[in-house]
Amino acid sequence: MMYWIVFAFFTTAETLTDIVLSWFPFYFELKIAFVIWLLSPYTKGSSVLYRKFVHPTLSNKEKEIDEYITQARDKSYETMMRVGKRGLNLAANAAVTAAAKGQGVLSEKLRSFSMQDLTLIRDEDTVHLQSREPQLLPSGGSLLETIEDSGTEHPC
Repeated sequence: MMYWIVFAFFTTAETLTDIVLSWFPFYFELKIAFVIWLLSPYTKGSSVLYRKFVHPTLSNKEKEIDEYITQARDKSYETMMRVGKRGLNLAANAAVTAAAKGQGVLSEKLRSFSMQDLTLIRDEDTVHLQSREPQLLPSGGSLLETIEDSGTEHPC
């Protein structure tokens, strides 16, 4: 664990030193030698650096670090709640909008289907009326002649 903590600090420092010192002769070779020194079980470089520099610094700043962690936790909770509420509001608005648009489309589809169905029913009634034998009314005329003369459509 000591190695990884020291290596994380090294990697952070490396991003800055690469920009400034990359022109220095044998810079990259020195970096490789330093990493080998950190890893080596004979030199225990990471253990030495951790015990001399990292551990004392972390021990002295322990309360401040704990406060930062608590503040970060609280802020992250507040942020997640705010983002969650926004997400739910957006989802609800999208659902309502989709339902409203969908209802209009659905009613248009149903209206168009019902108009087609009524047209088909009227056509079928006309075919049925024309194929039937004329029925005599008490006045002596037929039902078909009475409907044709009145100019009204069949009530069905």
